[in-house]
Amino acid sequence: MAGNPRTGRPYRRLVASQKALGLPCWICGHDIPEGLDPRHPLSFTLDHLTPLSRGGSLLDPANARTAHRRCNSARGNRTTVKQPRASRRW
Repeated sequence: MAGNPRTGRPYRRLVASQKALGLPCWICGHDIPEGLDPRHPLSFTLDHLTPLSRGGSLLDPANARTAHRRCNSARGNRTTVKQPRASRRW
């Protein structure tokens, strides 16, 4: 049995390179704070533009995006990003 591919060195290297870029969340556009607990809703996660369950590549840097954990979870395995609704306040 091969094990989990997300714990291997190539995947960790991809995560480190994306994190080093310091890009904002590609879904909501807000900055991702450093030093948060990995379970925090605003912590860094690696999101895949084409979800792995839909045939996306795990280790392709062109398929990797930075995202908040909350944004990544809300997107699920959809290929489109639901834009947040504008505030009703004027």
